[in-house]
Amino acid sequence: MRANLLSGLLLSCAAVLVVWSSAALDLDLESVALLGAALGAVVALVPDRSTASRLAGFGAGFVIAWIGYAARALLLPDSSSGRAVAVFLVVMACATVAAVAQERIPLWSLLLGTAALAGGYELTYAESPSQMLDTSVSAATTLLFTTGVGFLAACIIRPIDGSARGRSAGLRPEPSAGRATARLDEMMEAGR
Repeated sequence: MRANLLSGLLLSCAAVLVVWSSAALDLDLESVALLGAALGAVVALVPDRSTASRLAGFGAGFVIAWIGYAARALLLPDSSSGRAVAVFLVVMACATVAAVAQERIPLWSLLLGTAALAGGYELTYAESPSQMLDTSVSAATTLLFTTGVGFLAACIIRPIDGSARGRSAGLRPEPSAGRATARLDEMMEAGR
């Protein structure tokens, strides 16, 4: 309980610092400060697979969403059907990456990366789809910066690799930990 309160306090302070520094330096981070900080904390705190796998999934999902926006702007009609096709392709691309990675990259982290860009960029994109290449870079950098702040703030209190917490919470252990546990169980059985 205390770790949750400390994580929340540190994350709150980090988000406030992002907002204050954004206002002081005219960085325009305020609109995504909470979104980015919260998403970064989720990537850090969810005890599923390795930190590198979670970060790789988030980054890949972010890039997949960006490609989806590029496809919408360049190839698809600006209509409900065009948006539906883009959403379908983005989600299927995330599922394909998770499957090809043999689930070493969690699907949820890929989807979280797509949600990050969609949540922080959709309104800007909708105002001017033809300006996608210019506006998406600005949106991506602000989102990635605030997400990084949230991730680092959450990592200060919690350990970066949550595999032990994941096992105690009933989540699937990392593949290497599962093999080691199975081998230990075999050795203990043989010793009886």
